[in-house]
This record gives sequence, structure tokens and C-alpha cells, in this order.
Amino acid sequence: MTYGPARALPGDQIRITTNPDTEPFWQAAKEGRLTACQCGDCGHFRMPPTAICPECGSRAKNWPTLPGTATVFSFAICNKNPKNGEDYVYVPVVVDLDGAPGTRLNANVSGCDAEDVHIGMKVSVDWTPIQDGWVLPNFKA
Repeated sequence: MTYGPARALPGDQIRITTNPDTEPFWQAAKEGRLTACQCGDCGHFRMPPTAICPECGSRAKNWPTLPGTATVFSFAICNKNPKNGEDYVYVPVVVDLDGAPGTRLNANVSGCDAEDVHIGMKVSVDWTPIQDGWVLPNFKA
């Protein structure tokens, strides 16, 4: 089946909420930096960010800048806009983030036809402005 170009969901339809554990991720995104929460004591990465490291119990956190590249771990091809049901091809993905072993992020991929997305595909971060001045990391082929 042919789907055609994969697009990111329209940013004006996306709103986020933050909390003290997630806000550094979103602030870095505003700066065009991809990051992930890393334990300041044992170095374990965790996504989503949490107050306490599940590996060592530490509350110390680092937010290193990651390379901005990733590998598709899983994906789905969707052909309806979830907000209004209109025809709209997008590809939600789960990616393994380079530079943060074991860390995965949910996003969308664009820059290729939907049918060309595959597990193991290398992608790079692309930024989508969303509501309230925030920026959402998506990925391009």
C-alpha cells in the first residue's frame, strides 16, 4: 500500500504540560537541544524523567546534550488526524536515542514516505513549534 509523505502532526493541535521533573527537557527543546534525564550519581538514563533514579535512588540529575540522532525502534502508520478525523498521514515512532543508552522517546517521523519507515532506520531530530511557545522534538529521515 502507498501512503505518501509522512508529516508531523500540526503543532497548533499539540499542547504539553510540564512538572519540575520534565521541564528541563522542554526548556532544552526550546533551545534546539535534545537531552534526556541522566542520574547525577550512577549515570543511568531515564525517560520519562522521574524525581528519583530507579537504579540507585539518587535525586541528582544531569541533562546532557545528545547528538540529536536516533534509531527507529517501532512505528505505526496512521492515516487520520487524531484531533478531527481528517485524512492525514503521520508516523508515530519510538526511537532509541543516540548518546543515552536504553533511552527511548515517542515522536513522529517525517521527511520520507510513510511506507519507507522501518525498524532500525536512522533519523535526526527536527523541531516542531507547538502551543504556548513550546517546541516538540520530532525526527526526519
